Amino acid sequence: MADSWVNPAERIGRDLHLDLAGGGGRRAALGRALRAAISDGRLAPGTRLPPYRSLAADLGLARNTVAETYAELVAEGWLVARQGSGTRVAPRAEPAGPPRVPRPAPVRPGPPAHNLRQGLPDAASFPRTAWLAATRRALNAAPSDAFGPGDPRGRPELRRALAAYLSRARGVRTSPGTIVVCSGFAHALSLLFGGKVLRGPLAVESYGLPFHRSVLEAARVRTVPLTLDEHGARTTELFALQDARAALLTPAHQFPTGGPLHAERRAAAVDWARGSGGVLLEDDYDGEFRYDREPVGAVQGLDPQRVVYLGSLSKSLSPALRLGWMVLPDHLVEPVLRAKGEREAWAGVTDQLTLADFIESGHYDRHVRRTRQRYRDRRDRLVARLARRAPHIAPTGIAAGLHAVLRLPPGSERPVTETAARQRLAVDGLAGFRHPAATMPAHDGLVVGYAAPPDHGFEAALDALCRVLPPPPGGD
Repeated sequence: MADSWVNPAERIGRDLHLDLAGGGGRRAALGRALRAAISDGRLAPGTRLPPYRSLAADLGLARNTVAETYAELVAEGWLVARQGSGTRVAPRAEPAGPPRVPRPAPVRPGPPAHNLRQGLPDAASFPRTAWLAATRRALNAAPSDAFGPGDPRGRPELRRALAAYLSRARGVRTSPGTIVVCSGFAHALSLLFGGKVLRGPLAVESYGLPFHRSVLEAARVRTVPLTLDEHGARTTELFALQDARAALLTPAHQFPTGGPLHAERRAAAVDWARGSGGVLLEDDYDGEFRYDREPVGAVQGLDPQRVVYLGSLSKSLSPALRLGWMVLPDHLVEPVLRAKGEREAWAGVTDQLTLADFIESGHYDRHVRRTRQRYRDRRDRLVARLARRAPHIAPTGIAAGLHAVLRLPPGSERPVTETAARQRLAVDGLAGFRHPAATMPAHDGLVVGYAAPPDHGFEAALDALCRVLPPPPGGD
């Protein structure tokens, strides 16, 4: 019972692992060991040492040996001793030695003053109150099995809600059984190609997101670029690609150059898939956001057995939610599930249930309508500012989406992006999205995202953009 309660300070002696080896006697060895423990941080400044009687018993030393060592270290400044407070490590105990030479702190660039990078929605517009209410409703209504091992297909509540929404809003022909929930577009690519559900070579558009090409390269998939023009990808080139097995397209709004895929080219892509046994991958990354034209339905509606439809919440709600979906041809559902594994390891059940309620309650439609108007207003302000300050710079791809492409004079893109970086303006150059093997003529330009800046900083961001643009031909 004597050991049932021990003062914490008295336990320290058992846990210090003091090494008493070395010559000079036991007292000298204890002094060296305590100095080392203080130097390497095991005994932090202010730490109370055990009473010398306790430490002596733990280490098998004479009490006088410990008491004299404590007194020696107090005299040297390693320890301090006060009546009623015991013996503690000195607040500024430092080992003797040459003065330290301070190292210069690494220079890190600060955050941009203005962020006009593409792909970023307005984080401030996330519908927190409505999302919280949907979470409460969803959790109250959720069956107990929702909190067991996750189904790799995704929660049935969400797949039902998505099937109804995508059919109504995007013209997708689907049912809950052909939908597989994932964590986003990149995850879908990893499952399809990293999981060997589909194999390359893969035809892609000459301009696209480099990160997606990185995902495909990691899966050892060779990509072949298709030429782009004002009508989108030239899908007739697919017929000349003898070994291509799949094609990745952004039909609703080509990324990043803008514009929908022409109807004849949509039909040609489907004809190629039917005739070759290939598969089309339809990236509908911002299909909800259109401003000056009627909505363009999904290519998937033309042939659900030859098109994989891919979507996510990264633009419409938030990339932080990590939720996306694949609408698959019947013959690809089981291979994708095998690639994904027996249990859901990516998409959390709470977010899935919440999104299902958010869609079915109508809050998702209302949120999309509000943000569509918000982004259209941002787009209009960008266009108006350019018309006043830089009328020689033509914005393109502005009928839909969250970004515009500003075409620049040849040779000016790199100087402009370098100037923008020095002035802490974050903006993307068009060259960064070009496929390395593209043969079509290159164009200088900027990809300007207009959704992310806060309201109070949007005008300043536009001013900063106009300041880095090149002057008109013949101007100063």
